[in-house]
Amino acid sequence: MELPFQICEILERLESAGYSAYVVGGCVRDAEMGTEPHDFDITTAAPPREVERVFADCRVIETGIKHGTVTVLYKGIGVEITTFRVDGEYADSRHPSSVSFSARIEDDLARRDFTMNAIAFSPRRGTVDPFGGREDIGRGVIRCVGEPCKRFSEDALRILRALRFASVCGFAVDGPTSEAARNLRANLHRVSAERIFVELKRLLCGESVKQVMLSFPEIFAEIIPPIGLQIGYDQNSRFHDSTLYEHTARAVESAPSNPVMRLAMLFHDTGKPFCRSTDEDGVSHYYGHAERSAQIAEEQLRILKCDNETCLRVVEIVRFHDLPLQDSKRFINRQLSKHGAVLSDIILAHIADDSAKTPEARERIPKWRQIFALTEEVAAQHPCLTTRDLAIGGRDLMELMPPSPRMGEILRSLLAEVIDGTLPNEREPLLIRARELANNL
Repeated sequence: MELPFQICEILERLESAGYSAYVVGGCVRDAEMGTEPHDFDITTAAPPREVERVFADCRVIETGIKHGTVTVLYKGIGVEITTFRVDGEYADSRHPSSVSFSARIEDDLARRDFTMNAIAFSPRRGTVDPFGGREDIGRGVIRCVGEPCKRFSEDALRILRALRFASVCGFAVDGPTSEAARNLRANLHRVSAERIFVELKRLLCGESVKQVMLSFPEIFAEIIPPIGLQIGYDQNSRFHDSTLYEHTARAVESAPSNPVMRLAMLFHDTGKPFCRSTDEDGVSHYYGHAERSAQIAEEQLRILKCDNETCLRVVEIVRFHDLPLQDSKRFINRQLSKHGAVLSDIILAHIADDSAKTPEARERIPKWRQIFALTEEVAAQHPCLTTRDLAIGGRDLMELMPPSPRMGEILRSLLAEVIDGTLPNEREPLLIRARELANNL
């Protein structure tokens, strides 16, 4: 394992002072998987005060000294150094009530969540892997260190971390770990919404998210209750050949791999169970489900403490994910005026949605791609989309009429004509048309 020179020097300083030291956790896991590590955490037999002494010539921040962690600023980088430790009881399903320091790396690795994260490496001492993490990485398996129920009882967020690693790495969660995750999923309510949302976003953006969603539907329903209504739900529609939950999982995976689009597809059909009607031929319809889904998305994202910008964008995509699309510049100009850059995401939602339906529905995808390309082309031309983009403004209208609310009406009328292409966005034609409108009001 190749390490940055700063990390090698830090490890060597600790070793020269008489304390064994290793890089540990994610950086070792990533190296084993052939991915370039970026963050390097160090664990050592040196107590925190000894670490401060060894690096007395550096700036040292007592990041979490009660739990044995300090951050050393060394030659341009900040590195967390934590003393080997054994955790006490986890009374709040999140933090150990106490920690005790150890001189053995094996004790420190034994408290970690999954075997893939319980591997340590030292240039002097080699690799320490007491729980078979390297073998599990080779097999593509996520397995708890020790007893899974104990690991998940200590910190319930580890349940979502297991699913996130499965989604991002394309690994399978082993049997006992899966069973414990399902059995203890109710403990997720003891975890802060912010931490759940961070893991959820990372999980959704994994390449194997569909398989994870299909394998653990009850866990997704635990953190987002409306999803529970989708499980096993027969849509009874010619455009759907799977249950509502299965369709959602397929749509999520078909969407671009960014949090906004993946969240939008997670919520896009949550309103369907509330909007079902059946016609005389026995076929089900879901009129108004997009609006109901948008309401649910906003409610659930607020509960998850989602940031306002992401929430608003996701809700708008969900609300208009079934917007009838037209392949014309006039239509696109109108919709860009209404939705701005979100229009492209709305079209991408159409593609992801139909990708998760029957072959008949998938036949529409080339048309959606064509409209998407035209939208990108039109948007790149920076068309006139708001009254602020018009070649005239309120001061120009004051030459034609006294100030009044009518001025706003005239500007909006001019904008509509410019967007429709019946009026050029040029000063003289706009003034002539404004005069006509002023005389007619």
